[in-house]
Amino acid sequence: MSKKVAEIVVDALQKAGAKRIYGIPGDTINHFTNAVAKSDLRWITVRHEEVGAFAAGGESYMTGELSVCAGTCGPGSLHFVNGIYESHRNGAPVVLIASDVARTEAGFNFPQEVDQTKIYEQHSHFCEYISHPSQARRIVTKAAQAALTKKGVAVVIVNGDMFTETDEDAMDWDVYRPQPVSRPNDAEMAELAAMVDAASKVSVYAGIGARDAREEIIAFCEKVNAPMVHTTRAKEFLEPNNPYNVGVNGILGNKAGVEALEDADLVITLGCDFAYTQFYPEAKKIVQIDIDPTHLGRRSAINMGLVGDAKTTFAALIPLVAPKTDDSHLQTHLKQWAEDLKGYDHEGEEHDPELIHPQFVANMLDAKAADDAIFVSDVGTAMVWMLRHLKANGKRRFLNSLLHGTMASGFPQAMGAKLAYPDRQVIAMCGDGGLTMLMGDLLTLVQEDIPLKLVVFHNNTLGFVEMEQRVEGLVDHFTGLHNPDFAKLAEACGFAGWHVEQAGELEAAMDAWLRHDGPALLDVHVNQMELVMPPKVEVSQVASTAMFGVKAVLDGRTKEVVDLLRNNFLR
Repeated sequence: MSKKVAEIVVDALQKAGAKRIYGIPGDTINHFTNAVAKSDLRWITVRHEEVGAFAAGGESYMTGELSVCAGTCGPGSLHFVNGIYESHRNGAPVVLIASDVARTEAGFNFPQEVDQTKIYEQHSHFCEYISHPSQARRIVTKAAQAALTKKGVAVVIVNGDMFTETDEDAMDWDVYRPQPVSRPNDAEMAELAAMVDAASKVSVYAGIGARDAREEIIAFCEKVNAPMVHTTRAKEFLEPNNPYNVGVNGILGNKAGVEALEDADLVITLGCDFAYTQFYPEAKKIVQIDIDPTHLGRRSAINMGLVGDAKTTFAALIPLVAPKTDDSHLQTHLKQWAEDLKGYDHEGEEHDPELIHPQFVANMLDAKAADDAIFVSDVGTAMVWMLRHLKANGKRRFLNSLLHGTMASGFPQAMGAKLAYPDRQVIAMCGDGGLTMLMGDLLTLVQEDIPLKLVVFHNNTLGFVEMEQRVEGLVDHFTGLHNPDFAKLAEACGFAGWHVEQAGELEAAMDAWLRHDGPALLDVHVNQMELVMPPKVEVSQVASTAMFGVKAVLDGRTKEVVDLLRNNFLR
């Protein structure tokens, strides 16, 4: 019996493991949404397609399984772009069904006609039209396979009238998800082992690509007394209960993490890149191990590049290296790591009842959130407080926009995570700028009955931008925000809200917020003058901040300079 293309597409998506589709219905996908309504797939109507792409990416990042977005022709599909880009860079397996105008009008600059291929092929692993009904199942299945195995976005473009075409759908197509193992050849492994044996101070720098190699990394570090530094994205996988962990390298990192790489005479990196040139290690030798050969040496000059998965490669390396008895390199950086943690705790103390530092909020959230909570943050300062003040315990999950660095991703991604894990506590840590950029989808939380918890770090400014301007010695411009009481806004949308302006009010409000059964928002007015301190304070940074002070005084903003000193350096 023949089937409509719309039905075939829906069935293929279900067969590939999809459970939800995010989007806004309309014209060229109406027959598709009709097929969805008759299936087991759940359609999530968002208020902006960008939110749908973020949410799909949040779901897939957390589960490793397929999620779907679908949009109408022209602006409907184009609104997905930023969220799709975020999902792709995060390695989230998402399929976008991007519809187009009817074939009879294609090529004539018809209203809302867009060349979808040119738009999406730059941020997808797969991007193809269904040009004949007989291709429908094959193309959707191959798209799902590309998304799941290459870990990223795949796009299927369908003309609106194609959905109504029919096919016998006689050929069966399946999604295959092989899990190959790979390591360098024996000669390369022997050379690597010789480099380890020759080095007196070895450090490991591991990223999200080493998420499955935790036990192997620990065993290696134990054998050669090596500290392990991890990237921000690898925090949840590599930090918990790891006696060799010394924190994070990079602009959001800590002193121990930075110095453990600087002081080594051999750094072994696996599953990661060096994102910022100012934090390249000064080690005598750098070995990079990655599953993708195109990643070798693309960020930093290296002495040896090897292709292999982190788990298999380190499992093969451990028996080849001789044990090291000198643990001074390790102990030095473990001691500094302990000092770094004490510093984070100190930053989270609150001595002024009329002032709430954001670290105080983050520390309290860390103490009160569930052991298996899922945290998703906006880009900016909220991301810093998450990474520095929320402890990874092996059960908690974390998601930030660390590769794409987009505003407004926090609560939409958290929405997808909550739909995937309805029985777990999911908390979105939002900046006031990020929340308001896509604020309309607060209504989606009510409409779709998504009991998400949102905490807003309310400082009435684009905080990270303001900090960047000041660190460069500039007087900040155009960063101020005129915001509402977000608790009242939440209530107007139909869910619970709490508003806090005094430190003494926070604990009771946070307890009530976390206990609430439905969607809930905690609006906390935090210190606007808070600086995000880098792992190491350089003379140039001090000079730039001083230059801001001089310029601000000359601009008649003396009080801001006094507040900046009081709130950050005189605590």
